[in-house]
Amino acid sequence: MKTLYKILFCSFLFVSLKMSAQLDTLNYMKQFEANKAQYINQPFSKLLNNMTQIQPISVWAGINAKNINVTPFSQFLFCEMDESFSSNIILVIVWETPLTASETDFYENKNSFYFTDDERNYYGGKIVKDIRVYK
Repeated sequence: MKTLYKILFCSFLFVSLKMSAQLDTLNYMKQFEANKAQYINQPFSKLLNNMTQIQPISVWAGINAKNINVTPFSQFLFCEMDESFSSNIILVIVWETPLTASETDFYENKNSFYFTDDERNYYGGKIVKDIRVYK
């Protein structure tokens, strides 16, 4: 019986720590959304350089139903790939000039959606139009 209580306690502790970490990440990312005026009309690299506590793990191109040849926004996630479709924190960057879908597709296929140095270099020079953070 003591073993069962220990297992339950450890499970509860793990879940609470994970929820606390998500809340901390959400609060941290919401600061960038609140201060978006500093990043609008600036290269995305400025935002990335100011994100000292956490960096994106994956990036997903946003779809434009009216024109499949452009990517008007990108979604940056801060979780492991196997958690990408559960309720995680998402940083949405709307681009001043929509990106070419063939270019974003290239990076998604090359690095399996992971945010690597290739993506950092590609997206870093793109100009930010808007920033949204949600869970």
